Amino acid sequence: LYSKPLVTLCAELERDEGLLLVEEMFLRRVLSWKCLGWRGFKQGRSISSGRRLDLRGIYPPIVTPFNQKGQVDYQQLESNVQELSKIPFRGLVVQGSNGEFVFLTSEERVEVVRRVRQVLPEEKLLVAGSGCESTEATIAMTRNMAEAGAAAAMVITPCYYRGRMNSAAFIEHYTQVADASPVPVVLYSVPGNTALELPMDAILTLSQHPNIIGLKDSGNNITRIALIVHKTKNQDFQVLAGSAGYLLAAYSVGAVGGVCALANVLGEPLCNLAKLCVGGQWEEARELQYRLIEPNTAVTQKFGIAALKEAMGWFGYYGGLCRAPLLPLTEAERKDLRNNFASNGWL
Repeated sequence: LYSKPLVTLCAELERDEGLLLVEEMFLRRVLSWKCLGWRGFKQGRSISSGRRLDLRGIYPPIVTPFNQKGQVDYQQLESNVQELSKIPFRGLVVQGSNGEFVFLTSEERVEVVRRVRQVLPEEKLLVAGSGCESTEATIAMTRNMAEAGAAAAMVITPCYYRGRMNSAAFIEHYTQVADASPVPVVLYSVPGNTALELPMDAILTLSQHPNIIGLKDSGNNITRIALIVHKTKNQDFQVLAGSAGYLLAAYSVGAVGGVCALANVLGEPLCNLAKLCVGGQWEEARELQYRLIEPNTAVTQKFGIAALKEAMGWFGYYGGLCRAPLLPLTEAERKDLRNNFASNGWL
């Protein structure tokens, strides 16, 4: 059964025996993870405790600063990390979407992670984005990120050949990556950037892999997040909200935390929101959530990374310019952005 690639098996079984046999094949693959052993098992789950790496909490997906020549400004990067480390985050996500990783060379991506780890306090988790378009490149990048100091790898969905990126392809891709990774893997679904969503059936299958510990879902769909939490409740699988705009709602249905762009500028309020949710103080949490919605929309869907970097300067961090082809904000956009913060009491 295991002499053929998973994608080939799926096609053959679905053609000859129907969908039920495809599901049976998935189950057998999962059982093989648990029964045949896996070389990186000790990284994803503690053999003695049976618990995986604890992801609970808030993470800013940090930006990559550039100087006027468009080069990575490592000095400003380290300064930002030192300031962010003063906030009670669980850790940092490095080389996520807000890190402009698609504009960096492979060497820059790894060096950014290495520099962050050097200045980040030991108790803070460093989750590194290691996704690439091919499985082979993703495996290599994941290993490099681990060597640079990442405690976990966040792997975005391949998307260039999105017409062929079905459940079978994703399961095969993430299985190979997780099998080869020396650190735990977090799935990353962000349809706003990739124009595709990691399918539910693929998530449920992959949640049973011993080295896949969770999912960052940036699809803005609370019903979907709730269903994932419900369907994986018997797994040691952790779901992180991908935006501050629905952080309260995500906590209310069982998410364990969030990776939120807005945390780069309003880190303390977001950590407070998480604390209120965990403590069941829902009325106070609602009032705080209301004030975060417009600023969050402004630095994500409305104006994007250029707005996030602009706002960072207002709160004592270095944002700077984006790397081309992303353009800086216009003066009108800058005024609109500032109003989104000021009208909610943040400026």
